[in-house]
Amino acid sequence: MASHNQLGKQGEEIAKQYLIDNGYKILETNWKSGKYEIDIIAQKYDFLSIIEVKTRTNIEYGFPESFVTEKKMRNLVLAANKYLEQKKLDLGLRFEVIALIKIANQFQIEHFDEAFRPDMAFGGVGVW
Repeated sequence: MASHNQLGKQGEEIAKQYLIDNGYKILETNWKSGKYEIDIIAQKYDFLSIIEVKTRTNIEYGFPESFVTEKKMRNLVLAANKYLEQKKLDLGLRFEVIALIKIANQFQIEHFDEAFRPDMAFGGVGVW
């Protein structure tokens, strides 16, 4: 496995544990439907959280969260709609980003629990 793939998997595992430690129930990881993928689907209270995990080893080219593009947001919204339809769920929906930066052998974690609204994915104002 390429080192960037290993870093991504490691970041997702850390993010998953972080969410559990903060009261989230993990429903799915790496959920796929057609061309759509969601890193983590979790529930906290009456909200379904669609969580994108971004992991980097430095910020030379930007903070991890800056790599959640409008196209990525749009795909997450479409994927979330597919998931809700398939599971026949009626929950509030939140789009979240967990950004990790690996410094030496430790990870710095930043959690954007309301990273964007669905309308932002279709030409609205940018993230954060």
